[in-house]
Amino acid sequence: MPAEKVLFVCIGNAGRSQMAQAFAERAGLEVRSAGSHAETELHPEVIAAMNEIGFDLSGRVPHQLADEDAEWADLVVTMGCGDACPVLPGKRYLDWNLQDPIGMPIEVVRQIRDRIAGLVAELP
Repeated sequence: MPAEKVLFVCIGNAGRSQMAQAFAERAGLEVRSAGSHAETELHPEVIAAMNEIGFDLSGRVPHQLADEDAEWADLVVTMGCGDACPVLPGKRYLDWNLQDPIGMPIEVVRQIRDRIAGLVAELP
């Protein structure tokens, strides 16, 4: 059976879902990320925290969630997008209750980053 296609969704696609996508890509998963209200650029504190551990997210651009993204995915992992996240029949859903890193001190962003790394590592 081929690996599941995983879609990570948060509000801005500028922090949590981008970090999750980076960890999942490194783990060899087929993955996308998107935001229910995508921002124009990644949060600088997220880029800095990920750079510390060897991930360069500086060239990434937030992606606005589209129906095609949810249709593509087998597993949708939501992170605070609430009712804006699509719910489609036949998909598996997980909700990760993670603090939004926007404007947070780097120490807090590191904690969020490390928690996301652990959650991604536990994906089936």
